[in-house]
Amino acid sequence: MLQVVFRILGPLDISADGIPVNLTGARQRTIMSMLLLAPNRIVSVDTLADAVWYGNPPATARNQIAICVSALRKTLKTAVGIEDLLVTSHPGYMLFAGEHRIDAVEFEELAELGREAARGGRSEEACAHLGDALAMWRGPALEGITTERVEAEAARLTELRLDVYEEHMGLRLALGHHRDVIGELTAFVREHPLREQAKGHLMLAHYRSGRRAEALETYREGRRLLNDELGIEPGPALQELHDQVLADSPQLNLPTVAAVAVPLRDVPTQLPSGTASYTGRDAELASLDRLLDHLDGAALPVGSVTGIGGVGKTALAVHWAHQVLDRFPDGQLFADLRGYDEEAPLRPGAVLDRFLRALGVPGPEIPADQNERSALFRSVLEGRRVLILLDNARSFRQIRPLLPGGGRCCVLVTSRDPMGGALAGDHAFVPLHLGALEQDEAIALLSRVAGDDRLSADPAGAARLSALCDRLPLALRIAAARLAAKPHWPVRTLVSRLEDQHRRLDELSPDERGVRAGLRLSYRDLPTATGRMFRLLGAANVPDFAAWVGAALLDVDLLDAEDLIEELVDAQLLVPQSATTGHVRYRFQSLPRLFAREVALEEEPAEELRAATRRVAGAWLGLAAEAHRRIYGGDYTVIHGLAPLHVLPAALVDSLLEDPMEWFETERVAITGLVDQTARDGESAYAWDLTMTTVTLFQSRNYLDDWRSCAERSLEAARRTGDRLGEAVMLHSLGTLGILSWQHDAAVEHLNLALRLFEEEGQDQGRALVLRNLALCGRYRGDLDRAREMGHRSLELFRAGGDHYAEAHVLGLLAQIELELGNAQASLVLSSEAVVRSRGLGTVRGEAQSVVRLAEALLNQRDGERAEEASRRALGLVRSSGDRRGEAHALRVLGEALWCRDMPEDAESVLGDALATAAKVPDRYLEGRAGVVLGCVRAVRGDRSGAAGCFKAASDLFAEVGAPSWQGRARRLLELLGDGAGVGGRPDPSELFSLVQP
Repeated sequence: MLQVVFRILGPLDISADGIPVNLTGARQRTIMSMLLLAPNRIVSVDTLADAVWYGNPPATARNQIAICVSALRKTLKTAVGIEDLLVTSHPGYMLFAGEHRIDAVEFEELAELGREAARGGRSEEACAHLGDALAMWRGPALEGITTERVEAEAARLTELRLDVYEEHMGLRLALGHHRDVIGELTAFVREHPLREQAKGHLMLAHYRSGRRAEALETYREGRRLLNDELGIEPGPALQELHDQVLADSPQLNLPTVAAVAVPLRDVPTQLPSGTASYTGRDAELASLDRLLDHLDGAALPVGSVTGIGGVGKTALAVHWAHQVLDRFPDGQLFADLRGYDEEAPLRPGAVLDRFLRALGVPGPEIPADQNERSALFRSVLEGRRVLILLDNARSFRQIRPLLPGGGRCCVLVTSRDPMGGALAGDHAFVPLHLGALEQDEAIALLSRVAGDDRLSADPAGAARLSALCDRLPLALRIAAARLAAKPHWPVRTLVSRLEDQHRRLDELSPDERGVRAGLRLSYRDLPTATGRMFRLLGAANVPDFAAWVGAALLDVDLLDAEDLIEELVDAQLLVPQSATTGHVRYRFQSLPRLFAREVALEEEPAEELRAATRRVAGAWLGLAAEAHRRIYGGDYTVIHGLAPLHVLPAALVDSLLEDPMEWFETERVAITGLVDQTARDGESAYAWDLTMTTVTLFQSRNYLDDWRSCAERSLEAARRTGDRLGEAVMLHSLGTLGILSWQHDAAVEHLNLALRLFEEEGQDQGRALVLRNLALCGRYRGDLDRAREMGHRSLELFRAGGDHYAEAHVLGLLAQIELELGNAQASLVLSSEAVVRSRGLGTVRGEAQSVVRLAEALLNQRDGERAEEASRRALGLVRSSGDRRGEAHALRVLGEALWCRDMPEDAESVLGDALATAAKVPDRYLEGRAGVVLGCVRAVRGDRSGAAGCFKAASDLFAEVGAPSWQGRARRLLELLGDGAGVGGRPDPSELFSLVQP
């Protein structure tokens, strides 16, 4: 990335590597000027609007300012590839300078260096710095931008320039350049006739050049002007200089002795004592040791320890500081800057006063001005090796005046603000983000504070206790102290109290230093919009989320939501997770989540919370429905209700759903949490629709427990709210789940209830789905005629409703039924039609199912070659979509096809994979089907023991799932194996093959 140079000491000028960056329009130039006048500080939207519209902004000002800032970002990105220079930060925007250059900032820094050198008696160095500072001016600051606010800020810079000019002239006079400066000073005094300091410099230059009369004339002219213009006399300093000129005072001669810096007199030792129960953090301590590698380097070593309140930042910093005391023989300075306390943060000037006194500077010699104190502090520390620990810092602005100027000292800062953007680059920066303790460290800390063996005697309870404390040292110490105060409590007593989410913060907040107090301090300082984002995210029952969730909750733009969420990350209230798909996800630790939920209930009106829940549920439902459409090739096999959707931008939807099934996988836990929340809150339409739409994931990835939990909660909610359509849909869903779980009696009961409700509601799609599933139940229960009837009825309804995916699925089901009825040709025709229908939809899962059905029909006709071709195609399809259940089906049919082609060795290998995959799903019926075929192949190959084991295991599996027909086949295969019939004592392969066909 190029370094951008911003110049405002003259007309606004922006360039990168010599290439100009042109801004279009007065508004953009005004906004950029306002941001450049306050770099790294937030400028409110109201302030920007006031500047752009001269104090009379229109009603649309906020939107127009946002448009202008967006255009500025685009211009900078297009010109030099910068995206993060202009930052949205409530209540406005900030120009984050980073490593880029702003001439006004450099001017002030050079001026300060000059003043510091002057105070140290280094006049030539001081003169050079001030001269360099003045040379940066190209004309009036921000010339050409006429808005009142910009002109006011520009006037401040101009005044500073005049001050620096007068200081520069004073130094040149002190260095004996009096003859050289007369011309410059004469012109300056003519342009600024009321500046007495400059008039005095000109008088002194005249006098030292032997032009005493001209010095007196300069005074008389100045006195006349002041009398005429303002009616006042010259000030005491100018009058005294006039008298000294008249008297030829020797005090007007060049000084011969320069001032010297204040020497270091004392060695401060201000570190607090360490913590007796300090535990672990070896890796973090080693990371801080890297600071020592930079001692005596060109840049000041600065370490930053950040993390959530209560994570142990101060304890770590103090512990490390005590370990390295011998490296800092000139002392250690410590200050609690109170950045996140109830009291106001300490002002840098007050801290400098303390530090200078600790270093031996007498009180009367400490300047009143903060900048002068900071310069004196750097002078005193020059050449010394001092460790400075700045604890609980609020911002870089607070610590900047406290930083030494050289690399012999070392600074360690603890804060909730990472400050990396301000510290990196200019310093030898070692950042350290402090997270939760490791499990063994957390339990060790609990044991040390509790002081007995209760935790070691109950390792499971200790692990749970540390988890409930988020493994944060503050919470762990409080919990352990509770145990120490209650020696009669077993660990599980405290665990049970903390398990109650309504009590946990109370249990861990015994006084004003508890967990809740620390979280409240972080929350207190959040900007208004950021605080609301925190509350609403906490109120949402989701464990992790992407920025679009925040956008839906607050009903704001995605980038604005992302900025607010990142502010919560900076405040250590959210934890970012690594982005694997291009969308960063965030999560709460459990204690901040509980606190966020607590303040949401306290501060958010109930209706606002409900509205936010509806928006975010509507966004998830809209994405889930679109993901389902992309997987199935259309809005098939589902029933949607009337819950309003929250529509996200099309580009965002495309980005999120690049891989729809993986999106479902990523959001699975969030969706189940949201179903639980909406069901509990009486938003049944969202609960059951989300459940129905997510069955795509539940079924293909075998998340049957999640499926059952969501369906049962949604059914309860639908019944509670009188949502009859939702009740029917969830009964159908539970019936489908019952079929997959081989609980056919319960499935039929659910399905019959659903069918009655769908008929009463006039919902033909629902009737069709239920009839299809009743056909499945009939097939599995051996009632093939009824199954065929139900299947054809559902097929008619699907065709009438245009559900082509379900139509293809029912064609495959009817093909299976015909095969089991012995109608092989009819089965083949139906299977082929199912494949054609599926292929036209472009849905991987549906096509794979139809191709497997076709392969089974081909196997029934002993067409092993075409069956192998079909099953390999199905296998490729299911593996590309991650459908493990479909993979087990395809492997089983492929193994059977290889056996049919007299390739028993290959068949055995593939069937072993099918058996293992079915076991992992798990699908006991499918495992049994693969097992009987594998047993047959082993029998043909002469492995009677292996074959018997397969048949016995399959028989048990079929008994477990309630498949008596297949259980009977497994027993018959065992009998054939025991009879030793066939050639060479092996069963007849043809008979075996017939027994494993449907």
